[in-house]
Amino acid sequence: MSRTERRFSLLLVLSLIGAGCADHEQPATGTATYDTKIRWTSYGIPHVTAKDWGSLGYGYAYATALDTVCVIARDLVMVNSERVRFFGPTSDNRASDLFHAAILTDERLATFDANQDERSESFTRGYVDGYNRYLEDHAGELPASCASAPWVRPIDATDLSRINVGVAVRYGLGRFQQAMANAAPPGQAVASVQQDFDLMSGIGSNAVAFGRATTESGRGMLFGNPHYPWRGSSRFHLIHTTIPGTVDVMGVSLYTTSRVAIGFNRDVAWSHTVSTAQRFTLYELELHPDDATRYRYGDDWRQMDAVPVTLGDETRNVYFTHYGPVLTTDALPWTNERAYSIRDAALENTLMAKTYDALNKAASIDEVEAAISLQGVAWTNTIAADRHGSAFYADISATPNIDETLIEACRISVGGLPPSVMVLDGSDPGCEWREDPRSPVPGALPAAEMPRLRRDDFVANSNDSYWLSNPHEPLEGYSPIIGPERTARSLRTRAGLTFIDELLANGGKVSADDVEAMFDSHRNFGAELLLDDLLRVCDNTNASVTSDGERVDVTPACTALAGWDRTQANGSRGAQVWTEFWRLANSIEGLYAVPFDAAEPVRTPRGLAIDDPDVSAALERALAQAQRTLEKAGIPLDAPWGKIQYAERNGERIPIPGGQGWAGMWSMIVANLKAQAGYTPIIHGNSFMQIISWDADGRLRPRGMLAYSQSQEPDSPHYADLTRLYSRGDWVEFPFTDAEIAADPNLRTVHLTE
Repeated sequence: MSRTERRFSLLLVLSLIGAGCADHEQPATGTATYDTKIRWTSYGIPHVTAKDWGSLGYGYAYATALDTVCVIARDLVMVNSERVRFFGPTSDNRASDLFHAAILTDERLATFDANQDERSESFTRGYVDGYNRYLEDHAGELPASCASAPWVRPIDATDLSRINVGVAVRYGLGRFQQAMANAAPPGQAVASVQQDFDLMSGIGSNAVAFGRATTESGRGMLFGNPHYPWRGSSRFHLIHTTIPGTVDVMGVSLYTTSRVAIGFNRDVAWSHTVSTAQRFTLYELELHPDDATRYRYGDDWRQMDAVPVTLGDETRNVYFTHYGPVLTTDALPWTNERAYSIRDAALENTLMAKTYDALNKAASIDEVEAAISLQGVAWTNTIAADRHGSAFYADISATPNIDETLIEACRISVGGLPPSVMVLDGSDPGCEWREDPRSPVPGALPAAEMPRLRRDDFVANSNDSYWLSNPHEPLEGYSPIIGPERTARSLRTRAGLTFIDELLANGGKVSADDVEAMFDSHRNFGAELLLDDLLRVCDNTNASVTSDGERVDVTPACTALAGWDRTQANGSRGAQVWTEFWRLANSIEGLYAVPFDAAEPVRTPRGLAIDDPDVSAALERALAQAQRTLEKAGIPLDAPWGKIQYAERNGERIPIPGGQGWAGMWSMIVANLKAQAGYTPIIHGNSFMQIISWDADGRLRPRGMLAYSQSQEPDSPHYADLTRLYSRGDWVEFPFTDAEIAADPNLRTVHLTE
């Protein structure tokens, strides 16, 4: 069928749908390579039904591109090292182009492709053709942000491989693009690079799975809530994919990925939370006295590889050791004596598609565990429940295979790095990651050595380590590379565990409505735990304290806090004072009256040490500074929270509940405060919320919410619809069965063949 014929057929179908017809089939000639039907229900949720894996990829790409084509096209520019060409020679663009050219080599992509199975290859071919079909069918009709842009182009299978590998290393090696681009031997000019070594800055999640012993139905139930960016290619997109008799799964993928990454089917539901396991280690290199591009390895010296990368009329060298690329930052300088290289556990991992194909089809917790044990999960924990009543937690993710013995023998202290960053002795061959035949990924921890837990009451994770997934059965004895044990948990973790304990008090049974109410309460656990002590400081102060040499009357701040309901719902007043106060106060030395106790990890630390004069004075200063900060930003201390925290959609400010996790919130939303400008629109936080349950007869009961809506394009009809619902505290009952989909009042259907 020609492009013109296909274009006419699609327009005919859409025109008939607009006239009130629910389902029309596009005529085809001969035998179709691809045959897929896409049904959109309310809020732009696509349900893709296909005859085979190739057709599923075709429909998946077409349905996803409808909401995300400009974002996908931008990421294609990025992974093809063309940002300077199309978006200008900024420092970030140069670093990105150098990084992707050096990492996404033909050899690496060929290795990735060679390790994909036939099913994945068919899906990929279909995805490529479906994306290109979308571009043909919508020529001249793309969103304004990329309409007529020269960088929107058809793709091929190599482009998709580039994106897949790029996503795998996004939160590991991909965070060091400037440090790679900056690396040069001593004597060459290098820029200052202030590297953020916070391993997973800007993303997080909450998830809880309940088992048969705690649910009203006696079945499993899952609450999932990843905290991800509200713009860009790390946004989620809702989709439902079906090959009859083979797979039937609904959930979300990232804009530029091609599998349901978090979601549910008729039998299981799962979510991910960013784990504490490290994805990389740094290696300190001892350099040859006469050549700073040679490094000691045992009794020998090895030569770094200087890989030339040509971008436009400029050629730069990117330096590699056998561990990986060399980095140069202010904390990791390349001197005549030493340099630093990085090894990423995800870089050689080719198993993501295989893992998620198995996870999408899992029918029990046994099969969920088997799927993730294939080791294609990159950087997250998995929390799951099934209709049989099991609750499951595991951190089986891309992690270096090193144990406590190796760490003790090989770890090197480097100033300026956070304690979580592991630097090993690169001159000692004994400090290499261990190879284990049980792991299909070179140098990665085998799944059998990573923590997991099954319960019939509950498991939970809010981005702390595996240790306290259930306080009744702490997980201990694992490699420190995965995370800490017997250490204080975050306020957000403690909030979730406390709220769960309240639901289950006195043998209580939990329903989906209970979990929804737990989330929608937007309680600030930090304030519940500590605000009374701060108000005692207010009572004892002379209403005037010193902050930065200025006398500040803190009566307005104290009054706002005294009247605050200790939630961050849209109508709450005073949450802003606590947020800006705690931003400063949480690092006060000796802050807590009762320190952390590993025997009471949910209840400690607690209480502010207000009887300590130094702590009390520091609390007063923090309160005064918070009040001044808000006043300078033009934010009234008692303004309703929803008036000052919002999402902006085409000039409309939509109130958004929730708040900062470090300030005590479980319902986590992040907006930055700018001087003299107030809070920015939402940056990241609550994104795809799902509550997946089964009734007593085992029938699936899914509900959820995509907080920022399906598309980030202002000219999309699905730019703000779900966001308005989220603002009001509404949830969507997800249509999953054919009958539920057919009954949707806004159903529209396209049948695509090629």
